[in-house]
Amino acid sequence: MLDHGSERRLLDLWRRTGNGAARGGSIAIEALTGDVSPRRYYRVTSGRARAIAAIYPPDLRPVAARFRRTSDLLAAAGVRVPAILGVDEEGGLMLLEDVGAETLFDWRARSWSALAPYLQASFAAARRVRQVDPEAVAALLPPLDAAALERELALTWDAFLLPHDLVAGEELRRRLRDCLESLCAALEAEGLVPCHRDFMARNLVPLAGELEVAVLDHQDLRLGPRAYDAASLCNDSLYPPDETIGQLLGAELHHSAGYHRAVVQRTLKIVGTFASFARRGERRYLPLVAPSLARCLAHLAVLPEGETVAADLRPAWSDALSGRLRLLE
Repeated sequence: MLDHGSERRLLDLWRRTGNGAARGGSIAIEALTGDVSPRRYYRVTSGRARAIAAIYPPDLRPVAARFRRTSDLLAAAGVRVPAILGVDEEGGLMLLEDVGAETLFDWRARSWSALAPYLQASFAAARRVRQVDPEAVAALLPPLDAAALERELALTWDAFLLPHDLVAGEELRRRLRDCLESLCAALEAEGLVPCHRDFMARNLVPLAGELEVAVLDHQDLRLGPRAYDAASLCNDSLYPPDETIGQLLGAELHHSAGYHRAVVQRTLKIVGTFASFARRGERRYLPLVAPSLARCLAHLAVLPEGETVAADLRPAWSDALSGRLRLLE
């Protein structure tokens, strides 16, 4: 629920942004469901005027400031992001353009032919992200280099692989760790470019009446592996068939070792994230664990450093791949 002080600040900011309907008409404030984050989001509506209110607790005020900076950088590069309509820095409040209620993830039941134009638009947006000034991006956050990629995978080891005994035997554990260390080093060695860092279906909103998407949650923009955003788009939350991905990415990227490595890291990383969410009561992403693991193994198997490891992991992960693994026990 929105506390009285925050509601008062929100209404004041709403009026100051020029929403004349708010002066005399009724104002509706609807809480929106988000991921496991201290940030809170609300849809504000008065007549035909509407916006999204984002409220940042005191310890996340630097994140709000970074969101404003990344909004400017991405918009200048031609990436469609929600416009910032107003800011109350003292209250940790930001009023954003409401670009739509449904993400690409919400459209997952539609046919791939219907989704294809929006996937193309998303990939085009990812290419534009890479055109942002790398020096400006480097000043925002530390890069998603080999060390950072390995740190992300540590959560998967601690929250998923080890608790469920999915890497049984000291030798297999060592081989998988060595493989992932080599994989992360290779991703950094290919060169780092501006990347969104979480460029997946739940952060992409199809725009009404346009074959275009708006990009959300971009405050973690940083330098990262060249194929990272493409790997996230095609393998996190939405799982297009191989034919669709090939048409989207083109043969050079789709079959590159860099793309395969990025998919392995990203899918294994998000499995740890989903397992961690579930432990905190957010179970809605558990159905995504099995397809994410399947993508991980498929791409690991085509890498020279991962082929034999993937073959040995497959029987150990059979229950997890089939959805039979009880993840909260």
